[in-house]
Amino acid sequence: MSTHTNPGVITATQGSTLADILERVLDKGIVIAGDISVSVGSTELLNIRIRLLISSVDKAKEIGINWWESDPYLNSQTRTLLTTNQQLQERVASLETELRSLKALNPINHQNAGD
Repeated sequence: MSTHTNPGVITATQGSTLADILERVLDKGIVIAGDISVSVGSTELLNIRIRLLISSVDKAKEIGINWWESDPYLNSQTRTLLTTNQQLQERVASLETELRSLKALNPINHQNAGD
């Protein structure tokens, strides 16, 4: 007597490997949600809402979640952008100082130019 199981149906004896489960979770995505509330009597002291989405990058983009693309701390150009920004701020400060010096040296022309 031989027993035959359908290869498309997973039985308890076949099981799934961790890699299979992970592949399915990343392909489909999984959402974990929970609320924690701490109250004393009728006064709520703390309320925490937790929402967690686990998916592949492709699936996240497919459902419209791509915040990491515009986050400067996760972007590979972060150091360059921060350095450039710092240099521009120093340049603006230097120009403002120079402008104040020029206005202080020639207050009469500055007043006439505004009229």
